[in-house]
This record gives sequence, C-alpha cells and structure tokens, in this order.
Amino acid sequence: MALQILLNFFLAFVWMFMTVSFSPSGFAIGFLVGLGIIVLMRRFFSYRLYTSRGWAVISLFFLFLKELFKSSMQVLFIVIKPKMKLKPAIFELETELTEDWEITLLSALITLTPGTLVVGISDDQKRLYIHALDFDDIEDAVNSIKDTFERAILEVSRP
Repeated sequence: MALQILLNFFLAFVWMFMTVSFSPSGFAIGFLVGLGIIVLMRRFFSYRLYTSRGWAVISLFFLFLKELFKSSMQVLFIVIKPKMKLKPAIFELETELTEDWEITLLSALITLTPGTLVVGISDDQKRLYIHALDFDDIEDAVNSIKDTFERAILEVSRP
C-alpha cells in the first residue's frame, strides 16, 4: 500500500514538471492522473488498491456514527422511563482480530458506544469481556458486534 501512495505522489510530481505547473491545482491534477494510472496498473500489484482501504475507513467511521446514535437513543429511553427494568450483564466476545491495534480499536469503539463497556481482555487477546447496560440475548449482542464493528475493522486491516 505504501508503494502505491509513493508512486502516486511521484507521478503527481512528474506531471507537475511535465506541464510546468508548480501550483497546488497542478499537483491535484497530477495526483488524479497518477491515481488513474495506478488503477489501470492494478493487476500488477499483489494487494488491493490503497483507495479501497480509504473507503473502508470512511465506512467504519459512518458505521460508528450510526451505532453511536442508535445506542444513545436506547440509553436515553432507558433513562427517561419511570421504572427501570434493566438487565445488565457481562458477556464474552471471541474475536477474530489478531493485531494489537485492531483489538484496541474494537475495544475503543465498543466502549465509546453508550451502554457498553469493555471491562477486560483475555491474556491471549482472543476474548473481550463486555458489560452491557441492558440486553436480552447474549447471542444477539455478540453477533451484532461481530457483524458491525469487527467486520468493518477486518475490511480496513486485511489485504
């Protein structure tokens, strides 16, 4: 991925020198031309284009915003109810993530979402222990996290 970014910058500078346009707009046009050349040459790279990873990061960000809004509304409704019938629990989530930064990001996303908190990580870093403020089914909670945050992090981090 870093090779593709460096190649794109190199092609942008080559474009600037070829057109004798040393302005930010000349660089931007060269960057887009370089990106087009890299897209045309993508079959020569053994890994996916760096732009797809950028889209995955943007997708993860908007997924987090959506989950943040949903869980904030759930916590708001719990707080304004006159009778709180909460079912708090701590459950275990076994993760497929292997890198330290992936596990840290998943833990942060879970903790930043209202109503959930990562209270511990196993020594082998395969299991997260999560406290949920109110939920009905452990399977639904685990599958929800796996289908949203974990899948999005895998799209960002895996080639």
